[in-house]
Amino acid sequence: MRCSILFAILLFSGAFVTGQVMESNGEVDRKYLEDQFYLGLTYNFATNLPAGISQRNLSYGLQAGFIKDIPLSYQRNMGIAIGLGYGINSYYTNLLASQQGSDVEYTVLDSDVDFKRNKIATHVLEVPFQFRWRNSTPEEYKFWRIYAGVKFGYVFDGRSKYVSSSEKIVFINKDIRDLQYGLTLNVGYNTFNVHIYYALSSLFNDGVMEQSGEIVEIKPLKVGLIFYIL
Repeated sequence: MRCSILFAILLFSGAFVTGQVMESNGEVDRKYLEDQFYLGLTYNFATNLPAGISQRNLSYGLQAGFIKDIPLSYQRNMGIAIGLGYGINSYYTNLLASQQGSDVEYTVLDSDVDFKRNKIATHVLEVPFQFRWRNSTPEEYKFWRIYAGVKFGYVFDGRSKYVSSSEKIVFINKDIRDLQYGLTLNVGYNTFNVHIYYALSSLFNDGVMEQSGEIVEIKPLKVGLIFYIL
């Protein structure tokens, strides 16, 4: 499934990488826009983990959306951009979340506990804002780009999921922070671009503690590839 998604991203990115178009008289449009649709695939690191908590399995993220390119220079190599997108993220760890009445309790699963999956999954409405530099021209669609900025996200669905050989527990986790934000950096040439997102906000609300009393302030670090279309 994940390989199929990545293949589709590569296929469409290679086919529609440029946003430059020809005018009706055959001349190149010098008011072209670039990189207005994006698709991305990341590996999600959970940083700032409390003692005893570690990542398990493949924590991944998928993102897609539209971002409006707004050039600020005549050469159109400097600009800003603001967009709207959708992201899916998973974080696999040995930190078990369980419902206890109206509360959620967190315990660290020992290494001898046999389980298949234990994760936090989020569905996020994202608003990226970027400062953009690129060395594109009206005639050249293969170019270097450096896009730095911030991304705000609203988690409209956040769940904890635990699966073992004998049971399956899934519930909406109210401790997951609704509003999340962080710094972004996209650097690359032509089709392939490295995407980095570092969260400035915690994955959980303030005051969430695991059973030993240690505060849980996990901050995601996402590293992967992002592909621009049109």
